Amino acid sequence: MKVLTAAEMREVDRRTVEAGIPGMVLMENAAHRVVEFLAERFAPLSAQRMAILCGKRNNGGDGLAIARQIFTRFHPRALHVVLLAAPEELKGDAAANFRMLEACGCPLEREVSGEARNATLVVDALLGTGIAGPAAGRMLEAIREINSSFPLAKVVAVDIPSGMAADSGEASGECARADATVTFTAPKIAHVLPPNCDRVGELRVGAIGSPPSFYEDVWLALVEPSMFRDLLAPRPRSGHKGTFGHVLVVAGSRGKTGAAAMTGLGALRAGAGLVTVASAASAIAEISSHAPELMTEPLAETSMGSIALNARLEPLAEGKTVIAMGPGLGRHPDIDMLVASATERFPQPMVLDADALTSQISSGGRDRESRVRVFTPHPGEMARLTGVSIAAIQKDRVGAARALATARAVTLVLKGERTIIAFPDGNVWINPTGTPAMGTGGSGDILTGMISGFLAQFPDRPKEAVAAAVYLHGLAGEVGARALGEKSLIATDLLKYLPDAVSLAAAIAGPVEACGDLSHSL
Repeated sequence: MKVLTAAEMREVDRRTVEAGIPGMVLMENAAHRVVEFLAERFAPLSAQRMAILCGKRNNGGDGLAIARQIFTRFHPRALHVVLLAAPEELKGDAAANFRMLEACGCPLEREVSGEARNATLVVDALLGTGIAGPAAGRMLEAIREINSSFPLAKVVAVDIPSGMAADSGEASGECARADATVTFTAPKIAHVLPPNCDRVGELRVGAIGSPPSFYEDVWLALVEPSMFRDLLAPRPRSGHKGTFGHVLVVAGSRGKTGAAAMTGLGALRAGAGLVTVASAASAIAEISSHAPELMTEPLAETSMGSIALNARLEPLAEGKTVIAMGPGLGRHPDIDMLVASATERFPQPMVLDADALTSQISSGGRDRESRVRVFTPHPGEMARLTGVSIAAIQKDRVGAARALATARAVTLVLKGERTIIAFPDGNVWINPTGTPAMGTGGSGDILTGMISGFLAQFPDRPKEAVAAAVYLHGLAGEVGARALGEKSLIATDLLKYLPDAVSLAAAIAGPVEACGDLSHSL
């Protein structure tokens, strides 16, 4: 699902109007999408006490259209439509909706009354995506009313919570709280990036008539299961272990055997047909003890128990579909040279994580675009890769990931809240799944394995394979956290709940024939 800036959304609206769909129709459709959501989530609306707060611009016009539809169709127990502007300040479609609301006999109020504060449902239609700078004046006062004066109410924002900057995850000033937000055509950046995304509540994206072709070239998108639904389809009945790829995991060292085992298990549970874990000879017995399904290969090792530079990886790499390197390798100087050499020589897709990323810090070169190289850093590793501070990375995660991915011709998976997937072609996908429960040792090793497992099965679909792994990894964490609690989830629990996550994602994606549906609930 594409993610638009405020300027891109205005351009889509302009082109839609030029194509023959009047702005008034777009506004009416937007109101319908909000009313549909309200009727679905808060039924019966006739039992609700509602307050609809409207500003003077198009967002307020949406609110006036919503009020008219609610007033004429649902007859709620109480309806307070508060216009926080003089009628003569309204322009264009907003003014037309004001006149229609008056014509149908719906009373309007000019300030939030004591009775309105008893509302059980508040619609925030004060400010939309066009706000420049922090909210001020009557709008700021109304935002504070929403946040403090409706103790019984659920708040539904129209398009975006009022006061929120549409093009940033950062707050530019005070903004309204929302239990849910109904936006139109596509999410905006604030809807999908923290910390703002935590303030929008449930996000519903509704189609209002803009053709998808008007924004198909936008480079930013939100991952949704429909993007990789084919990867979740039933396997061909003729399939066998050789059909679904062979992952070589080069990982682990003495004392760090769990990381190698979890990476291998992640690849297996994601669906790889075969997995071989190659590690220091003294670590193999422990790695093998974690799962009989893992094949193992002992390698020459250093006196510290890490893989030595003279380990012969070339024969092992032959016939393998994907190579994963990094988890638990340790920081011996040989490791950097071993990984750098493998990255340069092996043509297979490679997934580099943890200690394998250290070898990439001094390598500023651009990889060959014909090869798939996936880096999976956390913010600290990303800071070392780029030579900037963690704070700078976190301030612009999308920009940092995109810059490194395009400069190095790699796929960059920047882990954290709303994991960022950036591709060599400049496209960036934002993953919406995950939970703080996954902040536990080993979660990244499981992800490295899952990415490798999906790439092994779908080497010709690398974008979708990476997205599927990242999305399902986060979703398995959410399912596990609901079952075990945020504090009790451990990394291997992700493997336990991965089948449930796959089933849930497949249900969300729906059948192939449902591809054209543009209404989503996130």
